[in-house]
This record gives sequence, C-alpha cells and structure tokens, in this order.
Amino acid sequence: MSAYKSVILSAVMLTAFLLSSLPATAADEVFKAGAAVRIITPDPLLPVSGGMGKPHPVTSKTDDLTTRVLVLEKGGVRTAIVSVDNLGWPMLLGDKSRAKITGIKPENVIIGCTHTHSAPDAYGFPDETGAVGADQKYLDWVCDQIAEAVNEAVGKLEPAVVRIAVGKAEGKIAYNYYAPQLYDPRCGVIQAVATSGDHKGKAIATLVNYAIHPEIIGNSKGLLGPDLCGPLYKRIEEKAGGVAVFMNSAQGGMVTADNRDPNGGSHDMETYEECVRIGNLLADEALRILGDSPAQENPTLYVAALPITFPIDSPIMRAVFMMSPLGATMDPDKGYTSRLNLVNLGSAQIVTIPGEALPNIGFYVKRHMPTGHCFLFGLTNDALGYMMTAVDFQSFERYDYISETCLGEKTGDIFCQQALEFIKLSPKPDAMPAKK
Repeated sequence: MSAYKSVILSAVMLTAFLLSSLPATAADEVFKAGAAVRIITPDPLLPVSGGMGKPHPVTSKTDDLTTRVLVLEKGGVRTAIVSVDNLGWPMLLGDKSRAKITGIKPENVIIGCTHTHSAPDAYGFPDETGAVGADQKYLDWVCDQIAEAVNEAVGKLEPAVVRIAVGKAEGKIAYNYYAPQLYDPRCGVIQAVATSGDHKGKAIATLVNYAIHPEIIGNSKGLLGPDLCGPLYKRIEEKAGGVAVFMNSAQGGMVTADNRDPNGGSHDMETYEECVRIGNLLADEALRILGDSPAQENPTLYVAALPITFPIDSPIMRAVFMMSPLGATMDPDKGYTSRLNLVNLGSAQIVTIPGEALPNIGFYVKRHMPTGHCFLFGLTNDALGYMMTAVDFQSFERYDYISETCLGEKTGDIFCQQALEFIKLSPKPDAMPAKK
C-alpha cells in the first residue's frame, strides 16, 4: 500500500472509531437540524476584491453580505456546514471560528464561500508594491460572527427529516467562458424539514449546490454585495421558508454566470437586475428539482476529515502565501496542508474541495461517488486558487492565467487520487429513495 493510502486509511479508521465510540441515547439517534444567519456587511463599507491586486473602493451595497449555517446531528455525530459571502475563506480564518465553536469537533466544521467578487479581501493579496488591502479587524469580526451563528444553530437543533434531489438546472444561468458547454449543469438540493413543535412541516434550511462564479457585478462597479446569491437567498426563503444556504461547486476555469447579452451585444450585462434574474432562476430551478422528493426519515449521518498536502510550485502563489498577513506557514519542501471532508447524509454524499477545481475534475470525482445524489462543495475549508490536472496545466494559451494561479501541475491529480481513495474507504450513503 502506498504512503498516501496508508495515511487515508488510518485517518478514516480513526475517525470511524471516534464516532462509533461516542455514547448515544435514544434521543441522540433522532436526526436533528438547526440553522442560523449573521449579517457580515462591513460598517463602514470596505473595498472589494475580485482576485489578486489592490481591492477596489465602493460607495454602496446591493444586498447584505451574510454567513449562513446548517448544523446536522445524529447518533452523537454533529457537523456544521457554513457558507460565507466572500471570494475565498482560507483555513487560517476558518480555524479562528472553529476555536470558538462549542459542541462540534473542529474538523467537522465545514466552511466554504460563495465566491462573490464583490466582498472585502480575505486572502491578504499583495499588490505590486507588496502592500495588502485586507482589513484584519473586519476579518476577525467575521470569524466571530461565524462562530456565533454556528453556536446559535446548535442551540436550535430540532427533530427533522431531509429531502434530497439532484438534477439539471435549465435556463440561462451559467456557462464556461473558455468553452461554453464545458460545465456541470447539475444542481444539488438538500432541505431539512422540522417534524415536531411549532415548526412541524416547515423548512429549517434549504441548501443549494451549484457551480458558478457570482461575478455579474464584480469588483469594479463601486458596489459591495453577494452578487446573484443575494436574490437567490431571498427567493428560496420567500418560497420555501427557513434559511437559504449556497455552496459553490467545481466552478474553476471559468464557469461563470451567463449574463451575456441575449441580443448578441459585445458587452455582458453587469447589472443588479441581472443578479436578480439569475439568482431567482437558480432558486426556482433548485426548488423545481427538489419538487416532491420523498422525506428521508432518520437519515444516516457520517462525517470524516482528511489532511491533504499540496506542493506550492507557482511563484505567484508562493508569494501570496509568504506575504499574506494571515500568517500561513509553509515548508517549501513539504508544501501546504489543507483538509478534505466527506459527509454522508441519507442518500447524499458530500466531498469538499479546498480550491477552484476545473469542471473535468468535478465530473471525474462525481462519477466515482456511490450515489446519484453527489455533492461537491468547492472552495471549502480553504481557498487555494485554481486546481488543474497535469494534462491541462500550461497546455492551452487560454489557461495561462489559471496555470499561474494554480499551486502547481500536481494539484488536481493529488486531489483526485486522495478524494477517490477517501470515497472508496468510507461507508456508502443510504440507498436513494424511490420517487413518489
């Protein structure tokens, strides 16, 4: 057995042992869910970042930035799924929140970002002079808000069922800027529904998982906001109730919002009205896909975590790590260690990606997941730039920028190898229920 397989096997077996050794009462065996939201709009407003370089100043906001939390519990196992309206949320920031969260093991707190390009810099990108535009006081405050939201959601845990569906989202929502049809149109939906008390039969939360760049407005219009995700939240909550959560997927290189002019004009429609159109359409499609999916009562909940190490060969990415004020530590000989999570929730299996994986990586991993209810949470637990396989790395002129901002040509292959081995050595999710 190779070294990395041994590491994975040991990690999975240890996690399984720890989970199975927790004492469980009859009440513990009841599946529960809870949700919470915190507004994380800076006051006063801060410049916004769409990537490397100096953040752009803003004069107003479209919608509030938020962090949204769904906590799940069953049989002594508890996990939090957290979404942050930001371009990326490095693990160093996530760990600040994890240290203040009670009742959930740190490695079971899964923190991803929506990837809006209209939020303050959370990376600490250096500009050409080496100066950085990240506001550390703001970032520390957001870390506190995340922890408070998770702790609130834990306090709201109540008996629930889940409804799960995956299907093709129709309409003019996303496309691949580099090759229009090279993207995953599948949208995954998980909805937790209360089964008792005043909320019986009502949605606690609805999670939407879809690959897209929320960059309709971007960082150069003087506007701060969650882009298309803001209207999506409002539409989901108006129609389904509860808390709406958006988790991005394998949207790298360059799966973006389809705000092309339908009349054939040469300019994209970079307006808030287009955010509303696409956000509403994606929300409507998610609820259509969920439809009358059957409730899964007392679904299995399995959570495992795995460290994953990547070499940092890119000079640009190495500079970001070394110059960021966040304090990332990196051994040039050993690379940088991040984390993968695997969650089985009823018939769904979720695998996290610590960066922006290209669509082919997403398709490949999903093809090896043992269920039709596959979920990939991109830019989750970390924000490591683009993730490419060796065959794509520096292979096309179109991919020059993506290659420069990828850790190196081994990044995608390392992720695929370890993710697939993680899947293989983990328990399978529940069987998919028959449709009504």
